[in-house]
Amino acid sequence: MAELKEELKGKIIEVLNLEDVAVEDIQDDDALFGDGLGLDSIDALELIVLMDKEYGIKLSDPKQGKSIFQSVQTMADYIAANRTK
Repeated sequence: MAELKEELKGKIIEVLNLEDVAVEDIQDDDALFGDGLGLDSIDALELIVLMDKEYGIKLSDPKQGKSIFQSVQTMADYIAANRTK
């Protein structure tokens, strides 16, 4: 699981072009939106594409995303339980 979380942090930084953020700057339980990393709705769409492309997970209900994308930890938990790739 630790490996998946590190991988996710790297992919989030890469996909969202977070040039001023390093993997070690992101804590597993940091909020991704709002006061945490400060991501927005466009970033949420990028995360949905990332989940589909990298892990074979399609989110059919956008409301699901709110709970899945709370933190790297919640994303990793969801991916571990649902990945097809």
